[in-house]
Amino acid sequence: MENLLNIATAEIGVKEISGPKANPRILQYAKDLGVNNYTSDEAAWCSLFMNWVALKSNLERSNKLSARSWLNVGIPISNPEPGDIVIFWRESRDSWKGHVGIFTGFSTDNTRVYCLGGNQGNQVSITAKPISRVLGYRRLRNVQPLELPNRDLKRGDTGFEVVILQNALKQLGFNCGTSDGIFGKKTEQALIDFQSTNEDLELNGIFNKDTRKYLKEILKSNTN
Repeated sequence: MENLLNIATAEIGVKEISGPKANPRILQYAKDLGVNNYTSDEAAWCSLFMNWVALKSNLERSNKLSARSWLNVGIPISNPEPGDIVIFWRESRDSWKGHVGIFTGFSTDNTRVYCLGGNQGNQVSITAKPISRVLGYRRLRNVQPLELPNRDLKRGDTGFEVVILQNALKQLGFNCGTSDGIFGKKTEQALIDFQSTNEDLELNGIFNKDTRKYLKEILKSNTN
């Protein structure tokens, strides 16, 4: 399954068609999700897009077209990484209106949040919104148990197998940073922190047979 950021980035530039016609790509998002009677791309579609990206990434979804519905999904976090979800209020804090997108970073003065999302300027784009409008950040979990790599992984390794390991560690709350497929110092430390929860494991920062078995057990227990 592709990475959420890669899937969303590939859609940048998809935009509404003014007038009675609708962009067939946006209508396809609705069709893939099983959303009936969605015939106009002028309807709010930021949550539609977010649900579609989550579907294609095999991640949990809100299954609703309201942006604030994403506050009920995922793991609440205070230190987001690129690929996490950010929810904003719109027009009024005390209303149902909002916006949802994929967190990509903070401005240098820490007053704005950059996010990748749909219906931003009537298209899929990356834009900045005031940090004062953030309602929360969420980390989405896999809807099915992760198929962990069968080979050993250690610092210096790269590739999609490392992404899977990073996603698994983040799902359990161990901070390895962005799931970038690079087994660096931060991923190594997160793995050591995880190993330290089992006194029978060697704290070596290597994803080996014993660590793999224990990680599978913990992931399974968290989904039951």
